Amino acid sequence: MSADRLGRGLEALIRPKTERKKSQIVRSASPEKPGVTKIPIKSIKPNPKQPRRDFDENALAELAASIKEKGVVTPITVREADNGYELVAGERRWRAAKKLRLRAIPAYVVVIKNDAEMMEMALIENIQREDLNPLEESEAYAVLNSKFGLSQSAIAKSVGKKRVTVTNALRLLKLPPEIRKSIRVGEISGGHGRAILQAKTVPGMIRLWKKIVTKELSVRAAETLVKSGLKSAKKKKVIQIKSTPQIRAVENQLIEKLGTKVKLRPGKKGGSIEISYFSNEDLDRILDLFESLP
Repeated sequence: MSADRLGRGLEALIRPKTERKKSQIVRSASPEKPGVTKIPIKSIKPNPKQPRRDFDENALAELAASIKEKGVVTPITVREADNGYELVAGERRWRAAKKLRLRAIPAYVVVIKNDAEMMEMALIENIQREDLNPLEESEAYAVLNSKFGLSQSAIAKSVGKKRVTVTNALRLLKLPPEIRKSIRVGEISGGHGRAILQAKTVPGMIRLWKKIVTKELSVRAAETLVKSGLKSAKKKKVIQIKSTPQIRAVENQLIEKLGTKVKLRPGKKGGSIEISYFSNEDLDRILDLFESLP
C-alpha cells in the first residue's frame, strides 16, 4: 500500500467530507521505495494507542528470522515527535528489528494532526493486516463504533470484511471476563467463543467453556455440544407440561369438587397442583372445603 493511498484511505473512512484533508507524507529520496526513508531504530518510540496488547515472543522470533533473511519487506509508519519519531503502525516489525539490533528501519513518515487520528490509523492498519487476536479485533471494532461513531456496516466496508463478521466479533465482548481472557491468550478461538454465547446464561457459558478447555474440543464439537444441550432442555420442558387423558380426568374431578380452576403440572419426578381463586371470599370458601375434609 503506497503512502498516498494510506493517507487518503483513512481520511475517507473516518473523517466527514467537510473535515477531510489529505494527510501529508514526508518523502525523501530513497533507493528502496518512493516515500520511504530509513530511520534510526533508537529514535523511535512505541505507540501508546496501539490496539495490540499481546506480543507473542515465539512469533516475534519467527518474524525476526524472516527479517534477517529477507529484510523489512513492508515499511513501518511513524510520525514526528519530540526528539525523534513515534510509531503509528508496525510495532511487531519494529520490535523484531530491535531484537536483531538493526540500526535503522524503512518507514513512512506521516503528518498526523492529533492523537485521535493516530489511533484511527493504528486500528485500521492492524485490522487490515490481521495482526490482532479475536479479542483485540473485537475491541478495535468497538472503539471505531463508540469513539468514532462508525456503524457496523461502515466498519465492515472500511476493513474489507462482511458486516456479519464485524457483528460476530463484537458479540465476543458479551462473554464473561474469564472466557474473554481465554480467547485473548489463545486457549480457545473466536469460533469457540461464538459457540459458547449460544448457552445464553453466564453459568451455562462457564460450564461449556470448561468442557471445551478440559476436553480440548474443536469448534464443531463445541457447537454440537451446545445444540444437544439446547435440545435436551427443550425436551425436558415439553415433558414437564405434557398432559394426558388421565391427568385431565383428575383435573375435572378436582374442578367439580372445588368449584374453581385446577391445573396439574406433572414433572419428571412428582409434580404440582395449581388451584386458582378469584377473590378473598373465594379463597375462604376453598379453605373451608379443605378444613371439612375427614
